[in-house]
Amino acid sequence: MQEYWELYMKTIDGAIASVLVNVGISVELPSEDKFIVGFIKLKMKFPNDKGLISEDEEAQLSFIEDKIEMESLRYRVGNYVGKIVSNGDITFIYYLKHDFEWPDAVKAAMGAFPDYGYEYGSKPDSEWEVYHKLLFPTPIEWQIIQNHKVCDHLKTQGDSLHLPRAIEHKAYFETTEKRSEFIDAIETEGFKVKDLMDANENTPMVGLSFYRQDKPFYYDIDTLTLHLINLSIQFGGAYDGWETSIVKI
Repeated sequence: MQEYWELYMKTIDGAIASVLVNVGISVELPSEDKFIVGFIKLKMKFPNDKGLISEDEEAQLSFIEDKIEMESLRYRVGNYVGKIVSNGDITFIYYLKHDFEWPDAVKAAMGAFPDYGYEYGSKPDSEWEVYHKLLFPTPIEWQIIQNHKVCDHLKTQGDSLHLPRAIEHKAYFETTEKRSEFIDAIETEGFKVKDLMDANENTPMVGLSFYRQDKPFYYDIDTLTLHLINLSIQFGGAYDGWETSIVKI
């Protein structure tokens, strides 16, 4: 099973949540095997004021996470696919080929931490609904993940992120007519078209690149890209990300 982990924030049942997920397995999810989802829900002792992991407890919770993984490997019960932290709880999620040894693995792991209250369970999930609907990022959440990776890279290069500069975007559409309607809409918002891309054997949709002076700071770029995603969808298209140059103070 491939290992490619992503950490991102979302809202679950009205509360902010931190989600860690192995997105690498999405390309190899089995279609015929019957899988069971297993979970351990742990009550944190010292969550921060947002109900997430605090610095005071981070090391201990990482140790518990490693212990659970060690016991799951020892019992060979399944694969760790993600965790959700929200409302003072942390939930570790596994996919199991069988669950008759899951209680033994859980008790072996959590027996080393008697101060922590927890609950655990398992249920059939052959369609991987927990993975797809709860753990895996939506297109919007995925865009925010990519935004923050670019922002982090810019910061490592000495960029303050607060200085406006030309930010170039791309979007693709099913027809040239829809693309033209999209262009009319973005030009009223101050964007300028840089290039038009024709359909080809690799990309059956027509595209364009366009730009505007904006700040690439985390909140600003999230707000901007989410707007462009929604605008692209409105015209039957798909937003395809952004890029910009480094600007140092």
